[in-house]
Amino acid sequence: MTQIKSDILSKAKLWLTDTFDEETHTQVNNLIKNNPQELEESFYKNAAFGTGGMRGVMGAGPNRINKYTLGKNTQGLSNYLKREFENEEIRAVIAYDCRKNSKEFAQIVADIFSANGIKVFLFSELRPTPELSFAVKHLNCHCGIVLTASHNPPEYNGYKVYWQDGGQLVPPQDAKIIEEIESLDYSEIKFEANPSLIEFIDEEVDEAFQTASVKNGSFGTSPSAKENLKIVFTSLHGASSTATPQVLKKAGYENVYLVEEQAAPNSNFPTVKSPNPEEPEALKMAMELAEKENADIVIGTDPDGDRLGIAVRDLNNELLLLNGNQTMVVMTWFLLEQWKKRNEVSENSFVASTIVSTPMLKNITQAYGAQYQEVLTGFKWIAKMIKDHPEMDFVGGGEESFGFMVGEFVRDKDATTATLLACEIAAQMKENGSSFYKQLIELYKEFGFYKEELISLVKKGIEGELQIKQMMVDLRENPLKEINGEKVVLIEDYQASISKNMQDHSETVIDLPKSNVLIYYTEEGSKIAARPSGTEPKIKFYISVNEELKSSEDFEKAQKLLQQKIAGIRADLQVD
Repeated sequence: MTQIKSDILSKAKLWLTDTFDEETHTQVNNLIKNNPQELEESFYKNAAFGTGGMRGVMGAGPNRINKYTLGKNTQGLSNYLKREFENEEIRAVIAYDCRKNSKEFAQIVADIFSANGIKVFLFSELRPTPELSFAVKHLNCHCGIVLTASHNPPEYNGYKVYWQDGGQLVPPQDAKIIEEIESLDYSEIKFEANPSLIEFIDEEVDEAFQTASVKNGSFGTSPSAKENLKIVFTSLHGASSTATPQVLKKAGYENVYLVEEQAAPNSNFPTVKSPNPEEPEALKMAMELAEKENADIVIGTDPDGDRLGIAVRDLNNELLLLNGNQTMVVMTWFLLEQWKKRNEVSENSFVASTIVSTPMLKNITQAYGAQYQEVLTGFKWIAKMIKDHPEMDFVGGGEESFGFMVGEFVRDKDATTATLLACEIAAQMKENGSSFYKQLIELYKEFGFYKEELISLVKKGIEGELQIKQMMVDLRENPLKEINGEKVVLIEDYQASISKNMQDHSETVIDLPKSNVLIYYTEEGSKIAARPSGTEPKIKFYISVNEELKSSEDFEKAQKLLQQKIAGIRADLQVD
């Protein structure tokens, strides 16, 4: 039997005291007796807030998602809110997705807030994350919580915190709240609810959110164009089933075919290996239905309804799943076109994206005379930019990981409104004798043919965490001088806040918060970024290559050339 480390056993025994309930005692004793490795994974550190809040495997221990780790978060947050808003009636709103224990965890969080004298609005059933972001401002709340682990496997759950503006927690509040949480003992959590402070919400907020979504996502598409568009939609067993089909109907889209086998919420996600719309396999059933119905567009959303995958007909009339960069450039171009038609584009208009997304977006934005703003990975940084610059007008923005935000009525990625926007584009393009995909190729001709690929290496547990750290150390201490025969000309290290020119060795300061990201740029304009995921046990490599595209006839040839470039880069990175 594996020997249990003494410090791990000491930490585990703390969870066998009277502070913790019998169920927890049973789980911990079982780990001690039968699964020392899992015991170590559960107790070797405290679960931390990443780019998307706290996310992890459910179970007993400080490195797991359970009533005590979430309780400590909520108690610390309550203490901070009461200190920060001393003479106000503090209000919080809570939503949750389809995952195991999400509803129960949401009730526990509501109980703790109420025990601390905080007024709570709790959704009576599951709702998508963007509706929670909307509800924070709509209900004039000080904060919002959503219980979700996004597209992670079924054994995961998580906890995301939103602030008064409807955006996720960012500096300086995040560090202060984390400090408050870490100063607490589990015995200080107030679990005894004050039911008079908990109010259940549903239809009124649903109606307000859906109405706002239709208003922000509609762009004058004719009734005949809407009628002529065939849409297949799947919520992949998730929360968007409560909002997206309803918004499409309100907007006038009647030819919507739902994947019925995936329409009902289910925490086991029984019809997919992973409920992640980035992966073609997740949309397999939707694609099959689309072929049967001869649909024009397929859209699938992740379990908490903030990210979307889109498949459209290619030049051979075959369904093709676009990546997040491709959908983002078409959506951004379309929004800028609408703003231009209304004479609303000015030097104060801005589009925002992240440092690991396609450089093509900058080309499009600047061509329209709007500002392009680049932020760290995560929509919380886009929301912060909107909040920090009220004098500027946010057009829209997104990131490569299949998220997009239309306007600022929601301050997080919003798959419901983005679904409507995608349908508006597809309907108008079809009416004009084009298509979503053909328009993408037109943009490649005008702004450069950029092709991206994401490589995600899963490295689980303690050993995996060490491997990821070492990979980042190696990339920093032994930087590649050449990638796929292209000289590296610039390296951006966001942890050191330094951008280094590799030709003249000059350095400039990066004016963004520190983050564990490293980006290489080559002489031919290729871009390779590396970063550990903030929410999953992964290290990610983002590859972007580009080529001039003179005509549509050259598209296939240029695409093969770019794919060869990516293959060469993958080989040099040794990630296959």
